[in-house]
Amino acid sequence: MQPPSRRTFLALGLITLTTACTGTDGTDVATKAPTPDPDTPVRLRAVTATDTLLAAYDALLATPGAQTALLQPLRAETAQHRAALAQGLPAASETPTPSTTPTATPTPATLAALERQTAQSHLADLDAARPPLARLLASVAAANALHATTLGAPSDQPAPTAPPTPATPTPGPALPALQKALSAEHAAVYGYGVVGAHLPDDQQRADARTYYAAHQAQRDTWQRLLTTPTPAAGGYQLPFPVTDAPTATKLAAHLEIRLSTVYADLVADLPAPHRRTVATALRDCTLRAHHWGAPTAPFPGIPDPLPTPTEPH
Repeated sequence: MQPPSRRTFLALGLITLTTACTGTDGTDVATKAPTPDPDTPVRLRAVTATDTLLAAYDALLATPGAQTALLQPLRAETAQHRAALAQGLPAASETPTPSTTPTATPTPATLAALERQTAQSHLADLDAARPPLARLLASVAAANALHATTLGAPSDQPAPTAPPTPATPTPGPALPALQKALSAEHAAVYGYGVVGAHLPDDQQRADARTYYAAHQAQRDTWQRLLTTPTPAAGGYQLPFPVTDAPTATKLAAHLEIRLSTVYADLVADLPAPHRRTVATALRDCTLRAHHWGAPTAPFPGIPDPLPTPTEPH
């Protein structure tokens, strides 16, 4: 039997050094302290912003003549957002702190503005979050935007724009997800052609034309990020027969809901420089699905309301 080589000893030394620094339970052997979760500051900021929003809902609901039927469901969804965002924070309080209580009674208009402000705060932290939390933040921000619209704010859907050209190509692991988003946009463009053909020549058809153009622009955005983008198929199988205006609007809602799921996943798959672009696409799909009569959901694009965060390494 040959004696171990110098390379073997070096490898063994590296293994010994590595295991001496970090225990198998994720703690630092020297300090016995758990490895800090990099998402904790992001979650704390998101919970604080949501507490402020909850306090505003409570203040408005406590006023005489409050629109309870409108406000209570939105408040309930906001509480669900808080529970998901606080997951993994053992010290998170169960109720808003006194500092989050509004000094003046809000109105539906100011509450709508606060919903949008909360959405922006979540989006501002997208790049700092790990993929599962980034996906959750984008979904909650889309729900905030829908809440603002429900409260009477005008729909916030600027025309899609191309993301900044990355200094390096999009990482390989993200390419299948990006190709999937492109394929979904190809299908949406085809689907909206069918939708428009079955709508009367009124505001609905005008809206369909606008959304058709938006999906073309979003399709072009993803094509610019791909070296070899997937081409559109000659045709696509519709999920159900479209024969009149009601089935056409049902198809439009279906397309937007499907895309919202694709974009929620894409937020987690793409690198940080592109997350805001994808989160904006998720928001726009959420608002368009609502426009076409789709039922609302507290977490647009996410079937599981409480995603389990990945353990830190």
